[in-house]
Amino acid sequence: MNIDDLREALNASPNNRPLRLILANSLFEKGLYEEAESHFLKVLQQQEELKPRLALAQIWLKTENPSTAIVFLEDSIEKYPEEAQLYSLLAKAHLAEDNIAESRDAYEKALNLDPNWKDAQLDEMFRLSGMEVDENPIDELFMEKPDIGFADVGGMAEVKREIALKIIQPLQHPELYKAYGKKIGGGILLYGPPGCGKTYIARATAGEINARFISISLNEILDMWIGNSEKNLHQFFELARRNAPCVLFIDEVDALGASRSQMKNSGSSTVINQFLAEMDGIQNSNEGVLILGATNMPWNLDPAFRRPGRFDRILFVPPPDEEARLEILKQQLKEKPQGKVDFSKLASKTQEYSGADLKAIIDVAIEEKLEESFKTGNISPLETKDLLKGVKKHKATTKEWFSQAKNFALFANNSGNYDAILDYLKIKK
Repeated sequence: MNIDDLREALNASPNNRPLRLILANSLFEKGLYEEAESHFLKVLQQQEELKPRLALAQIWLKTENPSTAIVFLEDSIEKYPEEAQLYSLLAKAHLAEDNIAESRDAYEKALNLDPNWKDAQLDEMFRLSGMEVDENPIDELFMEKPDIGFADVGGMAEVKREIALKIIQPLQHPELYKAYGKKIGGGILLYGPPGCGKTYIARATAGEINARFISISLNEILDMWIGNSEKNLHQFFELARRNAPCVLFIDEVDALGASRSQMKNSGSSTVINQFLAEMDGIQNSNEGVLILGATNMPWNLDPAFRRPGRFDRILFVPPPDEEARLEILKQQLKEKPQGKVDFSKLASKTQEYSGADLKAIIDVAIEEKLEESFKTGNISPLETKDLLKGVKKHKATTKEWFSQAKNFALFANNSGNYDAILDYLKIKK
């Protein structure tokens, strides 16, 4: 049946959807895009289906209307989030609009959904533009080899001792651990007030054992599309496994692994289940993968994360002690103009200040010095009195955290996980 016959038949039966779809496809194949578009739209109005959406997107790309295609494809992806071809078409639409980064991102999502998916046109375009699509784009972005070790970390003696026992010693004496049937790897949860060096100690751990270091946070894992968060999480664990020995550091782990009881009606619970499966290494061995998690609120973490083989060691990272504060202040002021600075006095006046707080008081002092320099035209060096003014203006932010943490340590501490908080606050159990 030719196109004219199809038109005539449809005029006689305008509600015949299969017939309209046949006509629309025939018009598309003949390059009669405008008429094909109107029929595909009517087909879609009659019943939601993927194929008419794919055809419409291709028509708008062929008729050089990529902006319409982008809006339509983004809506289509909400309805069919697992369809690689939609992402591939979106990549072409963005490329037509010269949105190179968005195009590459869309094509990578198509490849993540279907590793066998290939689009010769997109591959060639990216090759010619010098932007080859990396099927493992996270490798270079998130992996590093730290050049610091425990000697560069002031204080934290107990934290370093526990990490050494759990992480460093197994790598240095694998034969002893093998004799006792202990695997090299596992997880440690670092908790404490914000700004106290949890990320720094994790990076130093990797440097201490000359291992690769991967640092990720909530933003790098969570994705608005269903299923992508779990895939992102799997990719990071796979990257760590390929590069063992490797320290995988997960910041804001409480937000990622919040209690499943709070998420019964949320897709987030599937992310937690994926996280637990990755930590267990059921399908893939985690031998040599050292997982460090950091949280300001460990009491929000799903109890399942604290079972043996997961985050089975929980370490309190307190604010820096006086010796550590002195070293932090010296480091922070190293490249700045300074006169006579009594570091011992400053360290004694900043009890309970986090590393971030110490930076803040220096920033306050610098701002005042800048005002003075604007008036005189001269660089005025920082002195003890300037920094003490900063101490008066910026109070320790850890106090608010301890006021909340104390309640958990006193009244929700059956397992003894928060005894270190009570010890720090000198509260008898």
